[in-house]
Amino acid sequence: MNTVNDHTLTRAARQKMPVALDVAVEVAKANGVCIRPILLRRLDTHTGTTEDVNVPCGTTRETVCPPCARRNKQLRKAQCREGWHLDHEPVTAPDPATEDQRWLIEFRADVQAKRDAAERTGMSEEVADWDAAIQAIDEEIRTAGMRGSLSGRAASRRSRSTRRRQDAPDLPRRAMRPTTLGRTFTGAEGKVFRPSLFLTLTLPSYGRIQAGRGVPVDPASYDYRRAARDALHFSKLVDRFVQNLRRVAGYDVQYFATVEPQKRLAPHLHMAIRGTLPRAEVKAIAAATYHQVWWPEADTVRFDGEHLPVWAPRADLPEGQSHPDGQAGDYLDPDTGEVLPTWHEALDRLDQDETAEPLHVIRFGDQVDVQGVLAGTPDADQCIRYLSKYLTKSLGESLDADDAARRDHAARLVEALRYEPCSPACPNWLRYGVQPKGAKPGMTPGRCRGKAHKPEHLGYAGRRVLVSRKWSNKTLAEHKRDRRTWALEALGLTDEATDPHRYVWKPVPAGDADAPSLALRLLRMVAERQRWRTTLLALDARADGQEIPAVGMREAA
Repeated sequence: MNTVNDHTLTRAARQKMPVALDVAVEVAKANGVCIRPILLRRLDTHTGTTEDVNVPCGTTRETVCPPCARRNKQLRKAQCREGWHLDHEPVTAPDPATEDQRWLIEFRADVQAKRDAAERTGMSEEVADWDAAIQAIDEEIRTAGMRGSLSGRAASRRSRSTRRRQDAPDLPRRAMRPTTLGRTFTGAEGKVFRPSLFLTLTLPSYGRIQAGRGVPVDPASYDYRRAARDALHFSKLVDRFVQNLRRVAGYDVQYFATVEPQKRLAPHLHMAIRGTLPRAEVKAIAAATYHQVWWPEADTVRFDGEHLPVWAPRADLPEGQSHPDGQAGDYLDPDTGEVLPTWHEALDRLDQDETAEPLHVIRFGDQVDVQGVLAGTPDADQCIRYLSKYLTKSLGESLDADDAARRDHAARLVEALRYEPCSPACPNWLRYGVQPKGAKPGMTPGRCRGKAHKPEHLGYAGRRVLVSRKWSNKTLAEHKRDRRTWALEALGLTDEATDPHRYVWKPVPAGDADAPSLALRLLRMVAERQRWRTTLLALDARADGQEIPAVGMREAA
C-alpha cells in the first residue's frame, strides 16, 4: 500500500515539473532571442559548403514572438526620431544607371519589339515564348538594382466630379514650395528653433459610451454599420487628410503615423508632422476632410442563407480566351437565371445615374488634439514612446478581454463587418446582387478571406505604421542595416560579401533528419546572444554618452 502511494506521489510530483523546452523558450525571451526562428540552409557556391542559419521570424506581434516584436518596435522608434526634426533636405535624386543596367533595358526593348511583331502576325506560340523571356528579363532588372515595372499597362480610372460637397467647408490653397522642412524661429538669444507637431485624429461618435470602459450604453442604438464602414475606409480618409494638409501648408509635409484602436474599438491616428502650422488651421483641415466611397448600393439584401447566386462557366468562349472582366464565368440569379451585373457594369450604371449618392461618406470626429513639439525635449521623447506604444499589439485584443461587455461589443462589431464589402473583389457583393471584381467559382457572402474581415483587425486592413517617403531619407530596411552594421563593428566582426549570386538559400523542410531540434537551436542562439551582450555592455561602460545609430547599446544588448 505504501509502495503504491509512493509511486503515485512520485508521478504527481513529476507532472508538476516544468518542460525543458518551455524553460528554453522563457530563457530565449529573457535574452531577446526569437522563439520561432525559421531554419534556412545556405549553400556557399564558392566553397560548396552548407550551413544551417536561424533567421528571426520578424513578427510585429508580442503575442507571437515578444523579442522580434520589441526589436521591430525599437526600429520604428529610431525611424521616427531620425526624421521628425530634420534640418536638411533628404537626398531624393536616384543614382545614375550603370552600364549593365542600361544594357538590360536595351535588351528588354529588343525582346519587346520581337514579341509585338509576333503578336501582329498572329503567332501565338511565339508570343508565349517571348512573354516568358520578358518575365525572366524583368526579374533580372529587379535584381540589378532598379525599381519600378516596365510591363504594367496604364490603369483606367473613372473620373468623377471634383467639386467639394456642400456640407464641407472650403480650404485655402497655398503655392507649393519645393521643400520638406517646416518654418524655423529665432529666439531672443539667436537660438534657432524648429518646432513640429504631434496630432491625434479620431472618428465620430456612433452612440453613447460608458466612461472608462469603451462599451455602448445602449448596444441596440449603437450604429455598428457606420462604425464598420468607417473602419473599412479609414486608410482612405487618412490619405485625403495628408493631401489637404500639404495643399494648405504649401510644402511637401512629411509624417510618421500609427493607427491604434480606441477603447470603443474605432481606429484613430497619432501623427508626428515635420514642421508646424497654426492649431486652428490643422483643426479646420480635419473638419473639411472627407472621403466618398463610390460603390454600388449595399444596403438592400437580395440573396441570403441558402438562396445564393449560382456559378455558370462561360462555355461559349473559345479555349484560352478570358472573360472581358477577367472571369471564366458568371454568377446567376438562382430563380430567374438572370446574369448578375459584373463589377464594371455596376459602376457604369452608377456613373450614368445623375441622382446617385456615394455608398458611404467618412469623416473625422470633432476630437482633434494638436501639440507643438521641439526637437530633443522630453516632450518629443514622450510622443515617440506614445506613437510606438501599441505597435506590438493587435487591433482586436478586446476579443479576449476579461470584461464580458467588451467581448460582446467586439463580437457585435465583427458581426457587423461580416457582410460589409471590404473591396471590389469581396464575395459579399453577391449578397447585394453584384458580381465581385474578377469573380470566380466558390465565392460565398460572409466568408471573405480579406484582412479586414479577420477578427483581430476589426475592419482596418491598412498598414499600422504610415511613413512618408522623405521622412528619414531611409527605408526601414536601411535602418535595420544601420543597426546591423554598428553591431558588427562593435563586436569586431566583418560583414560577409554581398555578392547576391554567392549563396543559395533553401528552407529546411519539417522532419529533416539533419535539422537540430528547436530546443537545441534556441540554446545555441541564447549562448551567442549572451556573448554579444557581454561585449556590448563592456563597450557601453567605456563609451557612455556616445551617439549610436538606430538604437543605443543597452537596447541592442
